[in-house]
Amino acid sequence: MNSRLLAFALATSALALGATGPARAQTDPAAVAKGYRAPHNASGQPDISGVWSNATITRLERDPKYGERLILTPAEAATIEGASDQRNARLRANTDTTIKDPDKLPECQSGAQGAACGYNAFWTDPGTRLVRIGGEARTSILTSPANGRLPGRPSVPAARARAQLGGNFDNPENRALGERCIVGFGGTSGPPMMPVLYNNHYQIQQTKDAVVILVEMIHDARIVRIGGVHPSPEVRTWMGDSIGHWEGDTLVVETANLRREQGLRGPEDNMKVIERFTRVSPQQILYQFEVVDPAAFSAPVKGEEALNFTRDRIYEYACHEGNYAMTGILAGARQAEKEGRPVEGNRGQVKEEGGD
Repeated sequence: MNSRLLAFALATSALALGATGPARAQTDPAAVAKGYRAPHNASGQPDISGVWSNATITRLERDPKYGERLILTPAEAATIEGASDQRNARLRANTDTTIKDPDKLPECQSGAQGAACGYNAFWTDPGTRLVRIGGEARTSILTSPANGRLPGRPSVPAARARAQLGGNFDNPENRALGERCIVGFGGTSGPPMMPVLYNNHYQIQQTKDAVVILVEMIHDARIVRIGGVHPSPEVRTWMGDSIGHWEGDTLVVETANLRREQGLRGPEDNMKVIERFTRVSPQQILYQFEVVDPAAFSAPVKGEEALNFTRDRIYEYACHEGNYAMTGILAGARQAEKEGRPVEGNRGQVKEEGGD
């Protein structure tokens, strides 16, 4: 059997395993594209431009009950999506105006309840469907390790605790990055680019020398240079330094020099992210990523998402305008200190809005 026939046989076997097979570390884009080739732009590059969305109800990490199984059966997928639809219908129903105690109001989209509910379902758009790649619904975004769980090292403190050198309410710098309008909540800006509670659109623009990924959340614009080398490791930027090259129809992006406040649960100094963008149909880009961070993870972390084409437009995210939350949070903490009252959660962990 020659190498091409062997590769075809292996790919066919993997697809045939379906719901009963173990997790696959990374999907072969050709097996998903099924002969589709992306059109090329004026620069001769595969055209991945447009507005895309990674909104999904699939979680980053897999529910342990699935073990090493990456693929859901059609019945399982229908049950999960049906339950999500029912919950959304309940959350979008008119509020019972007879309820006067805010703590007794129904939960909001984020799962919070009562006064802790910052946004109700009207304002959120996390998606209603599972990640589907090659028509198969996934149990998790993570594909490796095989159990779909982050292989964190016990000695590594929580990422947000590392990023917070002081108390939550001591200074603006101790608040979450999204709250400060610097980069998107929950890793949406990437790399890797994660789906969150709302604003899951990305507009990709291409030139001969660069690819720009405009992120809907917080207005981030990530520039990927085609070719070149990374600057000195001492030069650290928001969203890191991204260099891309084309491997056939796939854009491969390597990002280094990330700040420690960013990355997948907060990187250590030498974290690198490898991303692969392959247009596998007119309606979908297969987005694959690998996070290499030996200091934080005991093994490489890999994952896959579907970037689905949309005709929606991205409008300006006016983050600071009318945002009185920062002033209210810090002023409230200062008032509590003047009154000698403990500031609840003052040394706790910031819970980012929209995170997984």
